[in-house]
Amino acid sequence: MKPNRRTFIKGVAATSAFLATESIAKPFNIIRDFKKVSPNDKIRFATIGMGIQGHMDTRAALRSSKEVEFVAAADLYDGRLIRTKETYGKDIFTTRDYREILSRKDIDAVLIVTPDHWHDHITKDALKAGKNVYCEKPMVHQIEEGPSVIDAWKKSGKTMQVGSQRISSAPFKEAKRMIAAGDIGEINYIESNNDRFGAIGAWNYSIPPDASRQTLDWDKFLGDAPKVPFDPTRFFRWRNYRDYGTGVAGDLFVHLITGAHFVTNSLGPERIFSSGELSYWKDGRDVPDVLVSILEYPKTDAHANFQMVLRVNFANAGAINNNTRIIGTEGQIEFSENSLVLTKKKLPIAPGYGGYDSVFTFPEEVQKEFAKQYDAKYPPETRKAEPVKEVKFESPKGDDAHANHFLDFFENVKKGSVGTIEDPVFGYRAAAPVLACNKSYFEKKVINWDPVAMKERKVKA
Repeated sequence: MKPNRRTFIKGVAATSAFLATESIAKPFNIIRDFKKVSPNDKIRFATIGMGIQGHMDTRAALRSSKEVEFVAAADLYDGRLIRTKETYGKDIFTTRDYREILSRKDIDAVLIVTPDHWHDHITKDALKAGKNVYCEKPMVHQIEEGPSVIDAWKKSGKTMQVGSQRISSAPFKEAKRMIAAGDIGEINYIESNNDRFGAIGAWNYSIPPDASRQTLDWDKFLGDAPKVPFDPTRFFRWRNYRDYGTGVAGDLFVHLITGAHFVTNSLGPERIFSSGELSYWKDGRDVPDVLVSILEYPKTDAHANFQMVLRVNFANAGAINNNTRIIGTEGQIEFSENSLVLTKKKLPIAPGYGGYDSVFTFPEEVQKEFAKQYDAKYPPETRKAEPVKEVKFESPKGDDAHANHFLDFFENVKKGSVGTIEDPVFGYRAAAPVLACNKSYFEKKVINWDPVAMKERKVKA
């Protein structure tokens, strides 16, 4: 008899379990050669967490490929489960308990789009259950959670993608090519800003009038967070609280750092320092609405040492300035939403002479001797900067970074590969510096980080 899809997947799972037992050191190097999903079948996925990003991710996943099918959803608020059926069809299986989804053998992949403090728990449960995982950024809620997630992924042999989708856009791929080609010389500075002006941008999301202990599972939401009385504001505006979210750094800096790491091939910074304040949104939240962080990146084989300065301002008075600039010795790359501009300008080789210079303070005879030596040492062509050259790049029509990111995930699921564009190691190398930005802010100190070993370094005073 021809094996059907279910027996095929069971066979692969059994083989994977056997190989993981036989070769625990590098199991996925062997397992990756097996097909995890039949080439003729759709990849069936479920979304765990049907809030704003849950819907956005689900839609992007469906846009990414005709070979995927949305079949189930979990959320702790009943209203979102009702809305899921209204939006995606009455046949979608819904539940408050994500473990019901993990127990289903006909689900190949899960999208984890929950508050940050649940990311590591559900990810590890899903990998253990044999599911491929797409986990929203930041990958973990606390720095110390990263290694166990990476370990669970390696042992599972499953595909895992972290969800910071801008690196799957055409402009970021083009910037990566430009930098590798040496178009801006050696990078020395990166700056990236993300301002918002408005209540929704500052995470004050709407709270449904039926929110109660009957319509949502408050105890499950708290999870390993401190036990506090029922508060629908904390449930629906969880990003405002350290117990469940990771503040502006975890929501926004993570995109900026992920993009910088992607285009520079960096493993991460070695020193992080943050400063900020709660300036405007004094509504009970315990995270800042203005945050500036400085990250120092060490010299590597891929790049020279450089500084990165990140800023988020939710108390901005309407003058929104959201941009990313990567600056090198021979030019810069500046991003907008769907494009970039490469500006090439090389400094002159010769040192300055004339104009606002100290030479006029020398005695007349010394000035003459200086001019004579200068002319002999620096011919005219070394004294001028190269003409400014601009190269503009626009995203191709229809370029969809969010869908592209999911397509990369699903293609790797289909192949049984672990090599996604943002695997857990990459994801943790972006998440850890983000969490270090928060740690620096709250503890008022510099955080020393080892980007290779991916752990905090203790430095003697």
